[in-house]
Amino acid sequence: MTPAANSLRDIEDLPDMGIKMSDGCRLSARMWMPLDAKEDPVPAILEYLPYRKRDGTATRDALTHPWFAKRGYACVRVDMRGNGDSEGFMEDEYTQQELDDAVEVIDWLARQPWCNGSVGMMGISWGGFNALQVAAMQPDALKAIITLCSTADRYADDIHYKGGCLLNENLGWGATMWSYSSRAPDPALRKDWREIWEKRLEAEPFLPSVWLRHQTRDDYWRHGSVCEDFNAISAATLAIGGWGDSYKNTVPLLVERLAAVTKGIVGPWVHKYPHFAVPEPRIGFLQEALRWWDRWLKGIETGVENDPDYRAYLMDGVRPARWYSERPGRWIAESNGATAHITPLKMTFSNLGLDKTGPLDQRVSSPQHCGMESGEFCAIWLGPDMPGDQRADDALSVCFDGPGLTEDLDIVGAPRVRLSLSSDKPQAQVVVRLNHVHPDGASTRITYGVLNLTHRNDHARPKALAPGQTYEVTLDLDHIAYRVPKGHSLRVAISNAYWPLIWPSPEVTELHLSDGDITIPVRPTAETDEWLFAPAESDAERKLTTLRTATNSRRIETDMNTGLLHLTLEDDFGLARDDEHGLISGGSASESWSIHPDDPLSARGECTWVQEMVRGDVNLRTQTNCEMWSDRSDFHLRASIMAYENGKVIHSRQIEDTIPREQV
Repeated sequence: MTPAANSLRDIEDLPDMGIKMSDGCRLSARMWMPLDAKEDPVPAILEYLPYRKRDGTATRDALTHPWFAKRGYACVRVDMRGNGDSEGFMEDEYTQQELDDAVEVIDWLARQPWCNGSVGMMGISWGGFNALQVAAMQPDALKAIITLCSTADRYADDIHYKGGCLLNENLGWGATMWSYSSRAPDPALRKDWREIWEKRLEAEPFLPSVWLRHQTRDDYWRHGSVCEDFNAISAATLAIGGWGDSYKNTVPLLVERLAAVTKGIVGPWVHKYPHFAVPEPRIGFLQEALRWWDRWLKGIETGVENDPDYRAYLMDGVRPARWYSERPGRWIAESNGATAHITPLKMTFSNLGLDKTGPLDQRVSSPQHCGMESGEFCAIWLGPDMPGDQRADDALSVCFDGPGLTEDLDIVGAPRVRLSLSSDKPQAQVVVRLNHVHPDGASTRITYGVLNLTHRNDHARPKALAPGQTYEVTLDLDHIAYRVPKGHSLRVAISNAYWPLIWPSPEVTELHLSDGDITIPVRPTAETDEWLFAPAESDAERKLTTLRTATNSRRIETDMNTGLLHLTLEDDFGLARDDEHGLISGGSASESWSIHPDDPLSARGECTWVQEMVRGDVNLRTQTNCEMWSDRSDFHLRASIMAYENGKVIHSRQIEDTIPREQV
């Protein structure tokens, strides 16, 4: 990177640039671009989302896109079809229409007189997913991508299913999108905003019903799963993730498997961009990204191709807490690949504990509320969402404890568990947690994995268990980089329930363990940082006037009359006025998950969201509700949506659905 090539340039901010698709649908884009780009063309960087550039992502956009634009890029933040200020309708996530639109946008950008013909694509979560998927379509102008907090496998490693078990995030995130997509365009930008809004409300799908109709790894999930053909991606790929996020496995997988130039970075962060993420330490993500863009979009020799393949933050083992502001540790670096080459340590299970010789004869029959200390599947709202002290869940599990360590143990990679087991029912699930036990007994979850035992051989073709028959199964726990200190110990905790992370089996089950072991990737102890990142930078913060302060809470309550346990999550995202354009926006959400310890069919989830928007004398609000429960044969869903203009109902819709269980 040379100062002359990246000296700061004056920029313009275009809040509503229209991009017409071939079918006539107008997508709305916000663009930050150097003022002199027509005289000195620049590469384009696309971020393409359903989350509304006008209010939804405006705060983070302000920190990021102008920074790149001042350094010689046209940063283009596009509202996907059917969202924000764009026309059309959104039918589902990652549809072929969504990806085709992105390719059209990339081609359009490359043809503009202010663009040098090279385009990059960047995004976190949804934007990270579609960056990978669009790269697999190989548009000519797309030279590089930066994908954050994403996945290569939509079935096995997203928010829908894990190990063939149904994640409750399938309902939780579906409820979020039911609410997000119900919002109107900004009336200040669209004269026909009311017509667009009413048609959008009528057409909006209730996605949990869609996703729940695909309980196995079928063609629906193969679409958009770039693991189906890693060779399809030729764009240079920088993959970034966080140990506090749900997508822990993607970065090492892409580093190991992509044929394109690929580098990976994983920090201690939750589901956020790493220049403003928590827990700290943050890194100079923008500087790292600039090195990536300069190399692949401008041809400047920045040396990124010589960086280590995989840089990960090795977290020091700490006491369990529902939230961390900072995680002590150090950066480690692997020059060739990610973790596949790291030496494994094998430890067996026996009646005597972990790594102790002897027979194994243990029965696992956990109460249905085992898992209440699991934390949020995807920590994103910055509440007390991390896993708590595991002792409560350990007491409801079969535990194998190891001896006190004689030296620090650096776990880097994905532990693998092998079990010989039988079940007394044709359908069952198994959950394995690897925990760090402190000298006083406190238990911190290091990593975990789950498996629907009917999926033991294949996620596409589940097969019922023969009660009493012994099967050998394996499951990989999530990737992690974690140091267990000398004098502390390891615990493997095995249960057959994990509420409210996964939906329970239809019957109370008992597993019989007769053999098993865990293979843990152990890296030589890192004494100091093996890589140093620049400190975090960002552009100026978006100017807001707070009208209602954001708050959040998490509560676990027991109804002494019914015996039901309730987990209640409440997030008020506040209300604020954008001082730049005057739009007032905000919202709130609540979730309730309840279950009886003795009855898996008592499981129930309920979600409510409210979205608020005020533009002048126009006051808009939507309220969405959804709930889910099950019996032995079916899942049951109920949902509603209400839209208000100045207090008057302008749209109301209710949905009820019943979907057969397919060995889930």
